[in-house]
Amino acid sequence: MFPLRPPQPPAAALFPLHSSLSIEEFNNVKWEDLSDCNNNCIKEEPVLKAKSKHHVLRRTRSLNAPSPVQQFGPCGRIMKNSAMVMQIQDPASQRLTWYKPPLTVLVIKKVSDASVLAPFVQLVDWLLQEKNMVVWVESAVLDDALLNENLRFKAIRNMLVTFKDGRDDLTDRIDFIVCLGGDGTLLYASLLFQQSVPPVMAFHLGSLGFLTPFRFDNFQEQLTSVLEGHAALTLRSRLRCVMHRRGERKHEAKVQELDPTDADARPVANSILVLNEVVIDRGPSPYLSNIDLFLDGKYITSVQGDGLIVSTPTGSTAYAAAAGASMIHPSVPAIMVTPICPHSLSFRPIVVPAGVELKISVSPESRNTSWVSFDGRNRQELFHGDSLRVTTSIYPVPCICAQDQISDWFASLADGLHWNVRKRQKCLDELSDLTASGSEDTLDEIENMKLYDV
Repeated sequence: MFPLRPPQPPAAALFPLHSSLSIEEFNNVKWEDLSDCNNNCIKEEPVLKAKSKHHVLRRTRSLNAPSPVQQFGPCGRIMKNSAMVMQIQDPASQRLTWYKPPLTVLVIKKVSDASVLAPFVQLVDWLLQEKNMVVWVESAVLDDALLNENLRFKAIRNMLVTFKDGRDDLTDRIDFIVCLGGDGTLLYASLLFQQSVPPVMAFHLGSLGFLTPFRFDNFQEQLTSVLEGHAALTLRSRLRCVMHRRGERKHEAKVQELDPTDADARPVANSILVLNEVVIDRGPSPYLSNIDLFLDGKYITSVQGDGLIVSTPTGSTAYAAAAGASMIHPSVPAIMVTPICPHSLSFRPIVVPAGVELKISVSPESRNTSWVSFDGRNRQELFHGDSLRVTTSIYPVPCICAQDQISDWFASLADGLHWNVRKRQKCLDELSDLTASGSEDTLDEIENMKLYDV
């Protein structure tokens, strides 16, 4: 059984472009695509329908990224700052604040790694005993044989609250997330929360640790500081990926012909939010991928090669970097489009504005189908007539910084990728070089040559 949270008055969410919507109203919003050009999100008057009580919030075409939701889980939000221009806050000034004390924490640890067991037990015991927090873990964690042999863990095992991935909904149940391991733990946290994500604090106990800036040595001091609200935030944007199957689109067209105003009768598309990238490749086929790429409904190009990577700035240092893309700071609002081994020497990776919608489909002339994977998971086949639509989500992953946005990112480039690491070039000391030549008249000769040149 899940512990019941004491009844709380509904908190007012901060929505810069539609501040009159409550949290419940926003969660029930219906999104539709239009071809006009205005702001990202426009709150229109509620559409009264006989079969629906939902507001209709239309997403318009715009190059600007959609304003991210500034509330993260039940307790976390961005601290209001006076240095705001046109309701757009400087990313460098984004800091975490708690408008009520966090009570529940989700601890995600790296699986099948014995080196993480001792830190995991130490952290969970400290959160339970010292901070009196409700600690959630995945049910599979309790099945670890080595963990169950730990005497300290046996004493606290029954105090933990468990959930099962794919069965239990964690929305509005978790106030805070702590990750122990590598970058995969943060990707898993993003997968668990497909809407608002609680603040995430990631400790580096894995192999690469590009997204895990904290060291575990003094975790008590660092966690206490964060729980008191002293932390900078990096909002890592995510991509909203929606699969449209050929049969579903035909059915949707028939529904619109029957009743174009009845939004509830339309089929719900299969969507997922990704933190790193969505990859479209040729799968097991020996033939080249032939993928058509559209931007805001306009045909851009056809990708002929091994595939295509559509990534966030966070994902620019992952698969996209291996495919030759540039590395982009996570605070930059952008979407990266990177071909995988294109059969064209002029096909370079491109960066498009975060507010656009990309449509990817298998070209009618393609000899084979394509395969799609989302952050390395949920791999599925993309057939002829199917399409994948990718936009920037309004739900980022709020990652807590160990120092600040700039220092953390460049430190991860240096530590994780050894970015621009080389031996230092020795400085050229002309005087010592000339003295070592053994000529006493060398300096005078140089001065005379300068005079002759004039």
